[in-house]
Amino acid sequence: MLMFPHVHRRRPTNRRTPSAGTASAGRRGAAGLLTAVLLTGGLALAPGAAGAPSAAADPAAATTPVRVNQAGYLPDGPKRATVVTTATEPLNWQLRSASGATAASGRTVVRGVDAASGEATHVADFSLFRKTGAGFVLVVDGWSSAPFDIRADLYDGLRSDALAFFYHQRSGTPIEASLVGPAYARPAGHLGVAPNQGDTNVPCQAGVCDHTQDVRGGWYDAGDHGKYVVNGGISVWTLVDSFARAKRAGTASALGDSTQRIPERGNGVPDVLDEARWELDFLMRMQVPEGKPYAGMAFHKIHDAAWTGIPTRPELDPQPRELHRPSTAATLNLAATAAQCARVFRPYDAAYAKRCLSVARTAWTAAKANPELYAPDSDSTGGGPYNDTQVTDDFYWAATELYAATGERAYRDAVTSSPWHTSADALTPTGFNWADTAALGRLTLATVPNGLPASDIRRVRASVTAAADGHLATMAGQGYAVPIPANGYVWGSNSQVTNNAIVMATAYGLTGQQRYRAGVLESMDYLLGRNTLDLSYVTGYGDTYAKNQHHRFWAHQYDASLPNPPAGSLAGGPNSGLQDPVAQEHLTGCAPAACYIDDIGSYSTNEVTINWNAPLAWLAAFTAERPRG
Repeated sequence: MLMFPHVHRRRPTNRRTPSAGTASAGRRGAAGLLTAVLLTGGLALAPGAAGAPSAAADPAAATTPVRVNQAGYLPDGPKRATVVTTATEPLNWQLRSASGATAASGRTVVRGVDAASGEATHVADFSLFRKTGAGFVLVVDGWSSAPFDIRADLYDGLRSDALAFFYHQRSGTPIEASLVGPAYARPAGHLGVAPNQGDTNVPCQAGVCDHTQDVRGGWYDAGDHGKYVVNGGISVWTLVDSFARAKRAGTASALGDSTQRIPERGNGVPDVLDEARWELDFLMRMQVPEGKPYAGMAFHKIHDAAWTGIPTRPELDPQPRELHRPSTAATLNLAATAAQCARVFRPYDAAYAKRCLSVARTAWTAAKANPELYAPDSDSTGGGPYNDTQVTDDFYWAATELYAATGERAYRDAVTSSPWHTSADALTPTGFNWADTAALGRLTLATVPNGLPASDIRRVRASVTAAADGHLATMAGQGYAVPIPANGYVWGSNSQVTNNAIVMATAYGLTGQQRYRAGVLESMDYLLGRNTLDLSYVTGYGDTYAKNQHHRFWAHQYDASLPNPPAGSLAGGPNSGLQDPVAQEHLTGCAPAACYIDDIGSYSTNEVTINWNAPLAWLAAFTAERPRG
């Protein structure tokens, strides 16, 4: 069986300090990566056509130069397509119904070369067409797009499926056939039933601690069996924030009790919070108990002592499990998410909210006492290191959540004295991630009522709308309208897209201005097929979609008895770093936006993770909402 370590994925790709401006260690110059596109005089052959660059080795590569959101469009939203062509004059387009009748027509707009894909592009805009239907195609100069729908309930299914990903990823509980179907059902993993050595009594790595700890539960992080506090932190925060946002908008019932197929449905608690609690309980179990060295800190991670092969179902994993040394970053993730829990869970389970706040306070105090305990980047055997040597942003995030939950002066002072509170680098063009969390604090302060001076709140909110305007400007300068720059195609680029779309959606919530909602919808267009590969990165959505993501038990490509990932699973997306052998073999010379292959072995372009699906679930809930009156 193949062994695919994940060490590369765990490294911060765009770590910044408040004084670092827009520098980024993970950036690559776009010019050296652009590839020539084989043109036929008029419309271009898509990547994957005969004679195309080596990036086209992907069998799922584009087959038409007319690129659309393959799932479809909302009747009241933007409806744009990208057309790959060298034509220097506008081309005629027709929107045709399933019967072949012309429903609308117009002329393309010449956009020129798109830097990220290297393709000459036009844009066809049929936004004025607002009728509904299924099976539309867009025809340009004899070429037809993939078929798509136009309907108001377009994202209702994705809202459920993207969130269901987390039940599928649960550790320490059986995944029930009655909830997910027989293909995805499995016994509980890592509860000590042979051959598992379990997560209920886990020792530390040698020299780290002298006790064992019950750290069962939580979500498997990605395609491996590891559980990592810093990645769990941003993921659970995003799910809880999704509910908090919907509640502010008056639309939380869509995420409420009995809206998901999970064991907790019908318990009186919104299902999205039930799902988040599964991870929150695990995060709190990772706290070092009183009386032990580093009491109150959080262990950084728990995973196998050595990498398992693919495929390996969780209940068949025979590896010893180990706790890894506590870290300041993990402890602050615990403080932030437990404080958020205290605020959002309070109306539904006051006792649980009280427990969360106690854990958060303890973690904050422990982190303040140990402000520079970093996870080493060398700790990458059996699991990724998730190393992070700058945690001032994590202190800021944790302080904002504790202040939002309590209103206490000590936490307010920690917020206002942080350099991140006024830094222009909290919200950046390339987005935020598990290693760059200042944006989470900024978004909380912008949206949750708090006692900061009105002028401070106005400045914080203005920083969110300014960042959203920056993303819109980036999109306007591209052929595919993606909210990341051409040098932003790093490991997990699709999560950078989704996180920047969350910033735009938050700006919409603050202002009601439709341009921000339009930016979110066009970001979804990119994920669902309006891209250089003419491919939906979301399993089960679109005419052609990713289905061989890197995963140890959704491994149909290696074992026909195992399933592909379930519907609603988001692939990591193009990564110009090419940090796995499959990508290196097939994608050398690729344009940044084409550095992707739907192969289970390409862990640097095609893995699934909780911190990529969490913002997808956030956005699916947002886009599924019917517009304000």
